[in-house]
Amino acid sequence: MKLITVTLFCLLAARMWLQDVDSMSMHVSSSTCCFTFVKKMISLNRIQCYRNSSSSCSNPNGLILKMKGGRESCALKTDRWIKSSLQKIKSCP
Repeated sequence: MKLITVTLFCLLAARMWLQDVDSMSMHVSSSTCCFTFVKKMISLNRIQCYRNSSSSCSNPNGLILKMKGGRESCALKTDRWIKSSLQKIKSCP
């Protein structure tokens, strides 16, 4: 009986972890590389600042956008909305 309980608990915990990972897939932690990128334009008044992703990343065209709430998202430098908005957003220190 204990083995079944432990197994069910492990399956439930794994399921919750996978959902959390999937919901955060468009966001980065404090890493220096971007692996997924936002598809839609983000309102400029939500963006606090930006920094370039590392040149050693698999896609060095990424920009890490820091939001006013502290969250970070990645966007491509080559996206038209980023090109036109970059002058209006300050670089992160």
